[in-house]
Amino acid sequence: MAVVELKGVSKQFGSDGAKAVDNFNLVTRDGEFVVLVGPSGCGKTTTMRMIAGLEQNSEGEIRIAGKDVSGMAPKDRDIAMVFQSYALYPHMTVYGNMAFSLKLKKYTKAEIDKQVTEAARVLDIEHLLDRKPRALSGGQRQRVALGRAIVRQPQVFLMDEPLSNLDAKLRVDMRAEIVKLHRKLGVTTFYVTHDQTEAMTMGQRIAVLRDGLIQQVDTPNNLYDHPANMFVAGFIGTPSMNFLKASVDAGEDRMVGEGFSLAPTPAHRSALDKAGGEVWVGVRPEHLHLQAETPAADDNVVRGRVEVVEPLGAVTLIQVRVGQVKLTAQIEPHQRIAMGDDVALRCASEQLYLFDTVSEAALLPGAPDHEPAAASG
Repeated sequence: MAVVELKGVSKQFGSDGAKAVDNFNLVTRDGEFVVLVGPSGCGKTTTMRMIAGLEQNSEGEIRIAGKDVSGMAPKDRDIAMVFQSYALYPHMTVYGNMAFSLKLKKYTKAEIDKQVTEAARVLDIEHLLDRKPRALSGGQRQRVALGRAIVRQPQVFLMDEPLSNLDAKLRVDMRAEIVKLHRKLGVTTFYVTHDQTEAMTMGQRIAVLRDGLIQQVDTPNNLYDHPANMFVAGFIGTPSMNFLKASVDAGEDRMVGEGFSLAPTPAHRSALDKAGGEVWVGVRPEHLHLQAETPAADDNVVRGRVEVVEPLGAVTLIQVRVGQVKLTAQIEPHQRIAMGDDVALRCASEQLYLFDTVSEAALLPGAPDHEPAAASG
């Protein structure tokens, strides 16, 4: 196990000045599971490859267990990487694939047998050791790829979208297996994904990236409840947060726009004083509820017309046109709504988020449930 430190790490490709990763700062805890998440091209895989030594960082310092590994070859960093592609040797058995790196390190046959057998037991693939990769399912191949990393007993695991080639059900099963495996082994792990659901369910902390910059590093709950800006608020959560641009009516003490009028909380008022005349108001789909009766003038209500109805069994999602904006609301499945219906959606003031219209930063950053480790971008 080891603490991994990235201090001011940047990566520039070419001479045009653009950086794929810019001033990445993160310190893990020993044995922590950290997820790097963001859209395609945000720099998460480049960051992973720099930790592995497959890319050389242009600036900054990377430390593993206190040792600066920035100029060190991948084989000397004591890391193990699991790729999106299983990259198994097709001519070797499962045993041969898992034992290969140990043979290169001149381990004795007894040592190899012990480590391969133990890793196979942990991953429940003991019965597959004599098979070739072509005789394995996708989930079994992924377990073998994990086993090949485990037998090396590294200080750090690096996983680059290891589940993206699996079907939806198997992905759910395998991410649970990886979480259990991490708890059992306690090895510091970096996990790259573009899937925010995967990030939320697996990570002890999550680093959200955009255009090579860290937007926020925090626990899953804090990212969801206290997003640092509009990007994090919209990226974390399914369905994503809705945003409405509102004018501040100080006389009526309301935030108003086409099709809605919302009341601020006392905490909102102090933030609105700093924001000026306009703010972005964010509201999550599960916080919008159908108003049964005709709303009063001072109710917290958004009015619009239903354009899409998506029944999902346990819940129903509706898309509602409010002026020039489409909102998504999550309603109970028994509530009968049809496309073309005019609806009023109510929401509680304390469940509204406010963001600056220029910087898009949160105007009411919430108090975190812990003191996160140093991280910035």
